[in-house]
Amino acid sequence: MRAILLAAGRGLRMQQPQDNELPKCLLRFGDRSLLERHLQLLRGAGVEEVVLALGFSHQQVEAELDSLRWQPRPEIVLNPGFELGSVLTVHTVAAAMTRGGDVLLRMPTCSIMNASWLHCCRPPAGQPHADGSGVRGRGRAGQAVRAGRRCIELRKQVARDLRYDTIGESVGFFRFDEVGARRLAGIVADYVNDGRAHLPHEEAIRDLLRESSQVFEVVDVTERPGSRSIFR
Repeated sequence: MRAILLAAGRGLRMQQPQDNELPKCLLRFGDRSLLERHLQLLRGAGVEEVVLALGFSHQQVEAELDSLRWQPRPEIVLNPGFELGSVLTVHTVAAAMTRGGDVLLRMPTCSIMNASWLHCCRPPAGQPHADGSGVRGRGRAGQAVRAGRRCIELRKQVARDLRYDTIGESVGFFRFDEVGARRLAGIVADYVNDGRAHLPHEEAIRDLLRESSQVFEVVDVTERPGSRSIFR
């Protein structure tokens, strides 16, 4: 599996001092940055191939990698237009999305990643090609909606007439098989070509979900250790 971590944005919601602004993945908790935590947990789950999509102050992130001496060193892809939106960031990693194999797509700085979440994103036995999205219950209403084990909607505002079993907040992990990753890359390219690069990448994922060409399966991680978001 290849992990693609989207870490290009400024993280404006954190309201950091302008003279000491850090990319969110460099925030430290205890003695480790979020970036180091992610790399360690990915390795613990057996994921060695990591692609970092960077933009804002990417030199600081690269300096952190130098200090960690992490091997194999993550592949770095720069998005010079990171101010626009995460759809454009996903578009910049299209080559990594489409080079084959399963892809774990993650915006890594919204939560401290728990190793069990990676497990939650794995398709169940007998369904090796299902797409997975970890969902945390009792979160922001309308982020992710499921009927049975399948995700049927991914949006903050849900239509009143939509029939569903459970509603919760996506924790931002999406696993795609090779076919799903290629299709998502195509949808994202259409967004960019149509002047919609400013939109969040979840909109493109929602389009893939609504095509019904891929099965989106949901795992409830409400009671999993470490499943509480740092930022809302």
